[in-house]
Amino acid sequence: MSPKKGELVVAELRRGSETGRALAKKILLAEKMEPKELHCACEYYVEHWNDSTHPGLFFMACEAVGGDPAESALAQAAITIMAAAFDLHDDVLDKDTLKNKTPTIYGKYGFEIALLLGDAFFVEGFKVLVDSLTKFPKEKANKLIETTKNLLFEVGNAHSLEVCLKKSKRMTFDDYMAITERKGASIEADMMFGALFGGGNETEVETLAKLGRIIGILVILRDDLVDVFDIQELRQRMAVQDLPLPLLFAMQDSKINLRVTSILSRPKLTSKAIAELVDFTLSAEPVEKLKKKMQLLIEEGLTLLKKLKKRKLARSLKAILTFMLEDL
Repeated sequence: MSPKKGELVVAELRRGSETGRALAKKILLAEKMEPKELHCACEYYVEHWNDSTHPGLFFMACEAVGGDPAESALAQAAITIMAAAFDLHDDVLDKDTLKNKTPTIYGKYGFEIALLLGDAFFVEGFKVLVDSLTKFPKEKANKLIETTKNLLFEVGNAHSLEVCLKKSKRMTFDDYMAITERKGASIEADMMFGALFGGGNETEVETLAKLGRIIGILVILRDDLVDVFDIQELRQRMAVQDLPLPLLFAMQDSKINLRVTSILSRPKLTSKAIAELVDFTLSAEPVEKLKKKMQLLIEEGLTLLKKLKKRKLARSLKAILTFMLEDL
């Protein structure tokens, strides 16, 4: 992505996430987690917590329907905490010991503490979500709880399916897309709640929920492609024999497989070697197919945005959609 465009999008997400994340930190630190090591792990996570995507998209959806996000801080904190729970468990599944050169909870405290802290965050996040729903009539609140449960189960089922397919080494392109589409349910939930708490009507809430699913899919696909660019991430994934799926799809071509295997077998991955891997990956037929799918999703998302009456308020969402294929 162009630095200016990327920086603007990130800045907008950070701006929108500040209130919800600050409240989420306060809520979590107030809990007396035991033993001390678990509480220390919570403090460490909170200190290094910089997720802007989930709370930022909640904020944007709320603004897009003309709502005041400041009035919905509790709900924003809830989705932020639950997203953190998934993050902790993802690190365990992926055996990620470092992120942005900083040890993860899994890397610093180990499997058990990372798993238990993720569990604690899920319990806290769902409780805070239920508290935030008292502004709605009881019947509507109960329906929203059921919808949230279904969306989060969809995300969990996607991860379970991914684990099983990776073990069997039978992951196809269609499997990958089906799993990614299910994972997109997490951001669908973020934007659905943002629109609801912003006072959106039924059409606006439905439109932003659909847009959330699209953005969720695009974010995952982009992240998977970008992982091929990242030396640290690639080394870490090589160590646990879990290469980025776009690279594995590129390696289905026998000629590319030989070249990539030769590069990966070198004692040290240089910037030049990474550049070669990126070229092989981005030019491979399955990855070209993936990029075409992303373009179609972007166009679908832009069409959905046109349905919103307050389109000027949704300009940040348009910016997010349009940079998803930048530099890929």
